[in-house]
Amino acid sequence: MIDIQQLIDFDKELLLFLNGNHSLFWDGFMWVVTKTVTWIPAILMLLYVIVKSNKLNQVFLILLMIALTVVLADRISSGFFKPFFARFRPAQDPDIMYLVHIVNGYRGGLYGFVSSHAANTFAVAMFVSLLIKDWRFTVMMFLWAMIPSYSRIYLGVHYPGDILCGALLGCVVALLVYSLYSFITRKLSKSNLYVVAPCKSSSRIYRREDVNLLILILFLSYFYAIVMGMIKAKMLCF
Repeated sequence: MIDIQQLIDFDKELLLFLNGNHSLFWDGFMWVVTKTVTWIPAILMLLYVIVKSNKLNQVFLILLMIALTVVLADRISSGFFKPFFARFRPAQDPDIMYLVHIVNGYRGGLYGFVSSHAANTFAVAMFVSLLIKDWRFTVMMFLWAMIPSYSRIYLGVHYPGDILCGALLGCVVALLVYSLYSFITRKLSKSNLYVVAPCKSSSRIYRREDVNLLILILFLSYFYAIVMGMIKAKMLCF
């Protein structure tokens, strides 16, 4: 039988180990990747690819489903899990808060289980990976979800368990919403209101060169984060 207290204690020990391995560069890098603004170019490119590759009614449906995915992941994590479990964030936990390495004095809100960052990013990664069926894009999207999620551990505002459970929540939400999207797509296609037949593969809808460009923008976003991390590290020295 699993001892919940042992899991909690292990979670704290793992947090202190991971959070304790820090440097000025990683302080800067993690501070940059955790910010939503860093990923705006990639988000805009994703929107461009979706709009370019689909008819107008499809675009509206896809964007609606992505919005639903994010809203559900965010509200379930922040609106239900956090107040229900009321688990302190590491940087707010009276037992270890002064042992936790924080950056720029940032400690986050009071409760952290589950991580909304992890839930939201993994939800988006899962949904768009099911939408644009390209293994390279899938790898990049889940890498995108993992690194900002890990940054929350590095910054001391989430336990590893918060991230893991948030990621699982996000993936489940995305799978459910994608199932709804597929159901609506089939219904619309039968009514001749949808252009793409339900049997048509998404990999043929989204052109390889568009997917390659999207992957490139994700790479460049990480390059930007590395450069800004170096700049931020120098700023933190003073």
